[in-house]
Amino acid sequence: MGDREGVAPHPDPLPVAVVDNHTHLDIRRRDVADAIAPEGGDERTTQDVAAALATAASVGVDRVVQVGCDLESARFTVDQVDRHPTMLGAVALHPNEIPALAEAGRLQEAWDEIEQLAAHPRVRAIGETGLDYFRTGPDGHAVQQESFRWHIDLAKRTGKALQIHDRDSHDDILRILAEEGAPETTVLHCFSGDLAMARECVQRGYHLSFAGTVTFKSAAGLREALAHTPLEQVLAETDAPYLTPTPERGRANAPYLLPHTVRVMARTLGVDVPTMCSAISANSERVYGSWQTS
Repeated sequence: MGDREGVAPHPDPLPVAVVDNHTHLDIRRRDVADAIAPEGGDERTTQDVAAALATAASVGVDRVVQVGCDLESARFTVDQVDRHPTMLGAVALHPNEIPALAEAGRLQEAWDEIEQLAAHPRVRAIGETGLDYFRTGPDGHAVQQESFRWHIDLAKRTGKALQIHDRDSHDDILRILAEEGAPETTVLHCFSGDLAMARECVQRGYHLSFAGTVTFKSAAGLREALAHTPLEQVLAETDAPYLTPTPERGRANAPYLLPHTVRVMARTLGVDVPTMCSAISANSERVYGSWQTS
């Protein structure tokens, strides 16, 4: 696999199985569909998801956290975690969804449905929630912050982990977490901060999840942040189908490409790959619980 244009070849399998902490298996591009299910087309089907999970498992990514970040994908997530024992779920309203929902007068209704979906026993996280000042302008910041506070409260009320989306909003993310009191388990998805932010998050006990961006040549600052993060607070993710790691940039991402990121993380932290993999797996089970229990 990988001889067709746009389809990334399989990396060498990892020596110890790991978890993809954050993936979107409901968001698919044709090149991913070709890589994992040549006859599957672009429809959202259970067989497509099963193929994606099997392909990932073949290279040592044997468990995933499927993230639903709008109502449609949250419903999809809850449906799929019942079908696949190697999948757990997270549900929330992405910050970029919030201004339109508020303008339409549907935000409370959407929150109510997310809370219902979050009650599923295989949904183990509230996320991705947070702030995004890149795609949402200043007029939307206040309602994003209101929604972030609501999701923080939901995570605490349900006893589930919080997965945070933070884009161009580092200071407000840290401020609001401090004001509200962060849930016992808090994860910075696709960590994008600098060394100072990493140190603050580590001190507060948060987990930092690193995506394919840590492999980019231009990401020396991000690798510096990772290098100063204790091994027991590190997670790994694809954010598939986005943020494809080097050397496959330009192709669609998928859970089976996570080994590229894990190997760069190991080099950055100065540990061997089996040690890195074992830490990712143990940290993921500590954050989300066992994939084998309901």
